[in-house]
Amino acid sequence: MTALMVLAAETPSLVQSVDWLAVAPVVITAVVGLAVLVADLFVAERHKPVLGWISVAGLAAATATLIPLRAGDRSTFCLTADPEACSYTVDHFTVVVQFLVLAGALLTALLSVTAVRDTRMPAGEYWFLLLSSAAGAALLPASRDLATLIVALEVASLPAFALVGMRRGDRLSSEAALKFFLSSVTATAVSLMGVSFVYAVTGSLHLTQIADRLEDVPGQFDTLAMAGVALTLVGFAFKTAAVPFHFWVPDTYVGAPLPIAGYLSVIGKAVGFTGLILVTVIAFPAYSQIWGPAIAVLAALTMTLGNAAAVRQSADRPNSAVRLLAWSSVGQAGYLLVPIAAAAYSERDQIGSTLAYALMYAAVNLGAFAVAALVARTKPLHRISDYRGLYAERPLAALSLAFFLLCLAGLPPGIIGLFAKVTVFQSAVDAGLGWLAVLMAVNVVIALYYYLRWTALLFRAPEGAEAVEGAPARTKAPWPVAAAIVATAITALVLSGAPQLVLRVASGSLFTQ
Repeated sequence: MTALMVLAAETPSLVQSVDWLAVAPVVITAVVGLAVLVADLFVAERHKPVLGWISVAGLAAATATLIPLRAGDRSTFCLTADPEACSYTVDHFTVVVQFLVLAGALLTALLSVTAVRDTRMPAGEYWFLLLSSAAGAALLPASRDLATLIVALEVASLPAFALVGMRRGDRLSSEAALKFFLSSVTATAVSLMGVSFVYAVTGSLHLTQIADRLEDVPGQFDTLAMAGVALTLVGFAFKTAAVPFHFWVPDTYVGAPLPIAGYLSVIGKAVGFTGLILVTVIAFPAYSQIWGPAIAVLAALTMTLGNAAAVRQSADRPNSAVRLLAWSSVGQAGYLLVPIAAAAYSERDQIGSTLAYALMYAAVNLGAFAVAALVARTKPLHRISDYRGLYAERPLAALSLAFFLLCLAGLPPGIIGLFAKVTVFQSAVDAGLGWLAVLMAVNVVIALYYYLRWTALLFRAPEGAEAVEGAPARTKAPWPVAAAIVATAITALVLSGAPQLVLRVASGSLFTQ
């Protein structure tokens, strides 16, 4: 008995306490999603809209729990043998990305309240899937081992497949969901193979331990390690819509409900970029000579193809507005990849540039989708030509969309867009990637064409009196949609007035005060 007591005292305890405050943003989102799904069984059909407001309140509460976490120095689910190796860590990076994810999901929920009611989508399933996806997306930036990263990626992705195909009986929606699902599953399978290679070489799944053990890989395992690093990046590159993993984007955005298209353009990208940053900068710095050039080439191809395809969009083609936003998001993804590539060549912390750009992009792109949702209420074909004369019909919406497009283009008065692009450009120059900086400058000029063409169309008069007489009657904007437009417009205006605030938040200096 005495020997057993001594052995028990010397054996590390496998029982851990959970830091509930650290995991609160993810747990609240997931619990509210389950509560909404159960409540759907008992709520009468005429009261289904209340499920949407419960979801909005849950996302607001989850976002509010980030306030006490702003110090960013908490970890949980750590190894007893190595307390520094944790599966869940809340640092400055985690807090910023979780804010982006949860605030973006909150705006998506506001846009969805009206969309779910008008299109008669199943409310319980819709809100459960949206909250589940948001919970997975919020989990990913806190994940510090490859198993949790992959699980978070799939929790964020699997509900999104169903959300894209939520419009039952719509051929485009079903086709988009199937294409999105098949391509995503293939990319995840490739990433899992890469993870298995990395585990075989290092014997660990924790990112910090992997980084240490990759510093001294035996020569016979070097090729296996390089293959594991390259393959692991594939699943996250797919989520960012980086070329050549971009082909699902246009059809998926067109087939999905408009709020979900906006959600994928922002939250889906946040998931991909977060995963790329974690595995490259934290886990694989020893193999920066592999992933650095690869991501630089991906950035060049992505921004070039995305902008070239956006230029080719015809204004009178159905769904041309959504397709332009889709291809624009591909081009913007190329810019977001630049600082990650630069991190392989520079000792300076370049990741703040990606986060700053992502925060700017999230606000203005969700704002553009909010205006598109408003216009689609009377002009459901989603053509760019439908926006002609929008200023005469809805001046505030037109001014907001014009400001969002100018921010995306990087032109005054959209100072925040210009500031974000200069920050990304500077990261490439500092890392010695002059060729990538020049290519980015060329692509920014190309993008001016389609952003300014759409902006100018907002203020042109409708063609002829018949166009005015035959136009649909103006309807009052639903207040949730109007609130989403106002919130994003105010955010973009404030950040344009104080663009340095974005970089301060992204670099963590604001959270350490």
